[in-house]
Amino acid sequence: MSKENYACKSKRLKRQIKDLELSIVEIEQEIERLMQSNATLAHQHKLLCSSDGVGKKVAVKMIVETNTFKDFKNARQFCCHAGVAPFRYDSGTSVRSKSKVSHRADKSIKVLLHLAALSVATRKKDGELREYYARKVAEGKNKMSVLNAVRAKLVLRMFAVIKLN
Repeated sequence: MSKENYACKSKRLKRQIKDLELSIVEIEQEIERLMQSNATLAHQHKLLCSSDGVGKKVAVKMIVETNTFKDFKNARQFCCHAGVAPFRYDSGTSVRSKSKVSHRADKSIKVLLHLAALSVATRKKDGELREYYARKVAEGKNKMSVLNAVRAKLVLRMFAVIKLN
């Protein structure tokens, strides 16, 4: 590839990146406007964002994914949907395996929950979930298993905040 050709492609790609970044900003503003235009959405968004480890994106995704918390009766059902709930595998009386999470889960919500749990479990500021994570890892538990438990606790807290208010 020649320098001129490279420069042309580079310029075009930079312009596309700039356009995409602008589109992302516009979409985020539209989401914010929609959240504020509906009293129920605004209230739920505010409640969820008050939870430790839950930011704007996680709150919006939870509200959308649960249809304003109407589609799931409880947090356990949503944990199954999000691939956070472990399931035991056994066949008959002799074949047993350790508990595993489902791979048929909604990956987009699982990723957001994972990042939220990672943020809560590893940040410097003291918190209940950080202490839980440190205690379980010190006990010799697998870090990913403990992180999955933190994800489940985040979901339980989000459902509790919404259901109790």
